[in-house]
Amino acid sequence: MMGFTTLPSGPLTLQNLTVPDCFLGGDGDLSAITLHIRDGEISNQPGQLVDMKGAMVFPAFVDMHTHLDKGHIWPRAANPDGSFEGALATVGADRQAHWTAEDVAARMDFAMRCSYAHGTRALRTHLDSIPPQDDISWPVFKELRTEWKGRIDLQAACLVGCDHVSADGAFAHTADLVAEADGVLGMVAYPVPDIEDRVRVFFEMARARGLSADFHVDETLDPSSETLRVVALAVLEMGFDAPVTVGHLCSLSTQDPARAEDTMDLVARAGLNVVSLPMCNLYLQDRQAGTPRGRGVTLVHEMKARGINVSFASDNTRDPFYAYGDLDMIEVMREATRISHLDHAALDWSHAFVTNPAKACGFDAPSIAPGAPADLVICRARSWTELFARPQADRMVLRAGVQIDRTLPDYAELDPFMRMS
Repeated sequence: MMGFTTLPSGPLTLQNLTVPDCFLGGDGDLSAITLHIRDGEISNQPGQLVDMKGAMVFPAFVDMHTHLDKGHIWPRAANPDGSFEGALATVGADRQAHWTAEDVAARMDFAMRCSYAHGTRALRTHLDSIPPQDDISWPVFKELRTEWKGRIDLQAACLVGCDHVSADGAFAHTADLVAEADGVLGMVAYPVPDIEDRVRVFFEMARARGLSADFHVDETLDPSSETLRVVALAVLEMGFDAPVTVGHLCSLSTQDPARAEDTMDLVARAGLNVVSLPMCNLYLQDRQAGTPRGRGVTLVHEMKARGINVSFASDNTRDPFYAYGDLDMIEVMREATRISHLDHAALDWSHAFVTNPAKACGFDAPSIAPGAPADLVICRARSWTELFARPQADRMVLRAGVQIDRTLPDYAELDPFMRMS
């Protein structure tokens, strides 16, 4: 599936494109531009002229919070009730029963092919790393990163609950695996009695290995869950200067406004990167017998106003934590706009799906400036309402100036792994 048009080969001049003005360094909404592509890069030299008829163009996307190792297990491990607790229990049982190297590799590669076809060029995944899974999944990740080099830049962060983090336990071995793989040290933070001590130990272990950090934080609507404050205070008190990302932050939306504002001030002072996962949080949070009242998303507008680096990402895909999704960042952008009311707000939210996550993770920032790789996503839509009204299934994706085949993998490929033993 090549998209709504097929581009000729060779140097090109794509005339009459529409782009969010923030990608041009401006503060307007949408601008008309012409892009020249030559030798795989955005160029100043013209080529064969193609009238794009107002089509919207984006630099290729960065998806900074995913779970490739969990992806696509829903057919054999459905969430029994749609709850967070149901997701935890179901994934844990499936991991113990089925997550061999072969199973994990097949599902991760399937997910990467989806992400690539949709227009993502850089991605961070979390890897469940409770022993013995760490010794299974990290070698698989390293092989996958090598196989995908040049198509998707791939990072991984370990994922363990904070009650598994201690200086003298199994987490030290996991941290060594992460360091050997040039990964990111990750942890799920929730209110255990000694959370402050565990967060400090975590940062000490990250610092000793020269690792950046990535936390799942306060993925609950319980306003008493304030581990975000613990993380921010630890960064400030310890002077931890490697990049730190915090994801979810759901309870911030239910806390007393003054308390939430004070916490966000701490996050800004600590220089934390924030990633919101609106689709998964809307699915899981406030799940009850009747109608949900809460959206489950964090205070993205208020944090952006404080200068905090805010991004959005896919999170889970067809697993007990989120039954849907396809690692499609245009879908994430569309749903984030609706769920978090990004419309009728600042005009530069597009950065939260491209530039901001690249900054948080240390990826090269996608760009449409001359000299940048011609890695582009072009949609038939000519305006925001046209973009978000349809899924843009006929978009075109260019990598190094070449239009890729966007055929998605068939779910039937995974059938052999979905048969329950």
